[in-house]
Amino acid sequence: MFRDSVRRFLENEAVPHHEEWEKNKQIDRQLWNKAGEMGFLCPTVKEEYGGVGVDFRYNAIVDEEIARLGLSGIGFGLHSDIVAPYIENYGSETLKKKYLPGMVTGDFVTAIAMTEPGAGSDLQGVRTTAVVDGDDYIINGSKTFITNGQHADLVIVVAKTDPAAGAKGTSLILVEAGSPGFSKGRNLDKIGMKAQDTSELFFEDVRVPRENLLGQEGMGFIYLMQELPQERLSVALNATSNAEAALQWTLDYVKERQAFGRAVSKFQNTRFKLAEMSTELSVTRTFIDRCLELHVQGKLDVPTAAKAKLWSTDIQCKVLDECLQLHGGYGYMLEYPIARAWADARVQRIYAGTNEIMKEIISRSLV
Repeated sequence: MFRDSVRRFLENEAVPHHEEWEKNKQIDRQLWNKAGEMGFLCPTVKEEYGGVGVDFRYNAIVDEEIARLGLSGIGFGLHSDIVAPYIENYGSETLKKKYLPGMVTGDFVTAIAMTEPGAGSDLQGVRTTAVVDGDDYIINGSKTFITNGQHADLVIVVAKTDPAAGAKGTSLILVEAGSPGFSKGRNLDKIGMKAQDTSELFFEDVRVPRENLLGQEGMGFIYLMQELPQERLSVALNATSNAEAALQWTLDYVKERQAFGRAVSKFQNTRFKLAEMSTELSVTRTFIDRCLELHVQGKLDVPTAAKAKLWSTDIQCKVLDECLQLHGGYGYMLEYPIARAWADARVQRIYAGTNEIMKEIISRSLV
């Protein structure tokens, strides 16, 4: 029932507008509030903070339905799957009561500012600083590639509170949009995910209360490592659902498209390619569903989450490329969903830690 309601909502409120959002380089801000009214934002948040307190399977359904419809501009996953857990797991009672209810309703759109111009997957290389000054932190630095950056009302900033301490000097601090010295740069022009507002953020002597610290000072890197498996599972869910949808689009296309007097689906090469992709996606779905099951049980470890992200995004890009090829010249036309999905998918192997980093994580667990 929940999946059906999410699907109907997206088909009515998002699908008809997504092409226009791609031109605008961001979705309609009102969609956040509409989703909040329906209970589609942060469903795992406890009832005492405005949520319904269900398990992560409900987040997974939202992620999957967004991906199935190719709605790459919608940043609900980052908001619900990534930012909300940091605040709920590490925030003070004051912070949880102040921000979580608004995140559930969509009044607060959130982002997390990890990546910097000189620090991507290497989070230990973060140079943004947060220096104590009385009861405040003064934040200086810049971030880039920040999902939900233009719409964000609240940002988790990854900063060094003790630059000399390396990873142990990293902290997570909440910064509200509109804070003096905090500015949003340009909405970045990307290969794909055109409707997703992805921004540069700048911090120049931004003063925030020390009470905006999440958890303990200097524990930020550990918190990031603890939460990244869920983020990588979210990416894997998205990848799997999107690739499954692409295969279905292609099945429909090759049955209708004629070449040399018969349907493209009648050629052996087409049938064999479809068979390969269907098999790979069946294997992928089984593994990702198992990872989701483990996560709900609190048993999804870091290497397994890395495997899920690595495998699913590699398969997604492979399947989308094969599906585009089976569309022929029309596959290269943006009016066809396969073309946009192909461009949108490429970043999946980069964010949440590049797939090369996933291999490093997995190999460390083996040798």
